[in-house]
Amino acid sequence: MEYHRVASTAQVPVGKMKKVNAKGKDVVVANAGGAYCALGNACPHSGGSLADGALNGEVVTCPKHGAQFNVKTGEAVGKAKVALFKISTENAKTHPVKIENDNVHVGVE
Repeated sequence: MEYHRVASTAQVPVGKMKKVNAKGKDVVVANAGGAYCALGNACPHSGGSLADGALNGEVVTCPKHGAQFNVKTGEAVGKAKVALFKISTENAKTHPVKIENDNVHVGVE
């Protein structure tokens, strides 16, 4: 696994997210209460950009259909809503994060 510098810690303050590119992969870095986390940016339900969603604590909500994911674990914690139906979704892909000298590094394979 290779780690790539994607941002400074100042670029991702507490409660915020930032879309970054790590070795050609779109990733969203989130700061959940001081813990930096990284997920694949594409929602597993229908490919919506998680970076364009809302972060509330440890949960990001996809703006496309409302699917929700824990940013620390990638676990799907809220179903997508399409019309009147709620649809289960797969968990989001997570990436390991290291902080070195106020820089955020994301691990990708």
